[in-house]
Amino acid sequence: MTNHLQRANKILQRINELASISEDEGCITRTYGTIAFIEGRNKVEQWMKDAGLQTRTDNIGNLRGRLLSANTNAKTFVIASHIDTIINAGKFDGPMGVLIGLDLIEQVIQSKTELPFHIELVAFSDEEGCRFHTTYLGSKALAGSFDKAALHTRDAAGISLAQVIGEMGGDVNNLSKDAIAGEDWLGYFEIHIEQGPVLYEKDIPVGLVTAIAGQCRVGMVFNGEAGHAGTVPMSMRKDALACAAEFVLATEKFAASNKDGLVATVGKLHIIHSASNVIPGEVIGSLDIRSSDGQTLASSCEAIRKIADDICQQRDIVLEWNLIQQTKPVYCDDGMNKLLARAIKEAGFELVELISGAGHDAVPVAEVSPVAMLFVRCFKGISHNPLENVELKDLAAAIKVSENFIQHLINENGSHFTG
Repeated sequence: MTNHLQRANKILQRINELASISEDEGCITRTYGTIAFIEGRNKVEQWMKDAGLQTRTDNIGNLRGRLLSANTNAKTFVIASHIDTIINAGKFDGPMGVLIGLDLIEQVIQSKTELPFHIELVAFSDEEGCRFHTTYLGSKALAGSFDKAALHTRDAAGISLAQVIGEMGGDVNNLSKDAIAGEDWLGYFEIHIEQGPVLYEKDIPVGLVTAIAGQCRVGMVFNGEAGHAGTVPMSMRKDALACAAEFVLATEKFAASNKDGLVATVGKLHIIHSASNVIPGEVIGSLDIRSSDGQTLASSCEAIRKIADDICQQRDIVLEWNLIQQTKPVYCDDGMNKLLARAIKEAGFELVELISGAGHDAVPVAEVSPVAMLFVRCFKGISHNPLENVELKDLAAAIKVSENFIQHLINENGSHFTG
């Protein structure tokens, strides 16, 4: 068996090479459908071809590499993550999972292992949703749940999603044909940096994901009345920003009082026609609520909306509340997690179970397939930031664990192999 550290070093070199491809100088940015995204995808495709995979790009823009079992009727086991990024990103979020997956398949090919199932490596085209504010484009297409209404969505330059798909060579009328049918899925495995500090603080290289938190994302507009900062008495103002500020603090207090299992964030406030001598008349904001408990998430969304309504009523502000995205919590498959837990222990690591507060492509895939996720320790839990980093030894640990896991899957399904 090839030394895991040597393999980790090769993966890290590829991660660095991919990170050098960007829309912007001095930082990593590869948003969906851009020249940099396509160039990066082409780079990964060449690596897949060099490994011996059958490759293709589907209509939404996912890169897919396939290793076939001799059993033509076998199900498909998918290893995947995404290769798009946020603006000014770190280099590990997404690509690490794709490139570790490629390394695992390279070893299967080199060892001439007889597979009882097909393996498909997928580099998803748009998990982050930065360009069109529509997360999971690629994984929804793979899972057969892509909403065609999203085709009319436009980016900041006014270009529609449908137009970008066409420019990349895709056909919007054939998106549904790229889905893997529910009965053909064996399972789904995603390797990802933790994006949190638990593994870093415990000094443990990998963790077992048991669930992915559900999300509720809302766009808000606080409509007040602009006025002269020097002439309108305080008691007669309809200050949209003051209203929004009160809502921000009230939301923080509500989430903090619930403590376990709930986080809520107002991440964006935009003051329309702002000036130092003008009372803000309109403020646009965002709200992000997450919990791994579906009932907690639903009740909290309702409670926070009531908080917003009450504050706006008291201040004579008109509130627009627009639900942008709502996903239920996802629970990883018990059977696959038992094999993954065994793989972790056999590799000599303590078993740490984690709930992911971040969303992943596993969310839409879980509607049609059993899913499993392995988290990898990252520096101080930092992600979505150029400081994002994974040590070589932790990459090696992830390879070792994942290799054990794949072997257990092969052994478990081998009795059904008829090739």
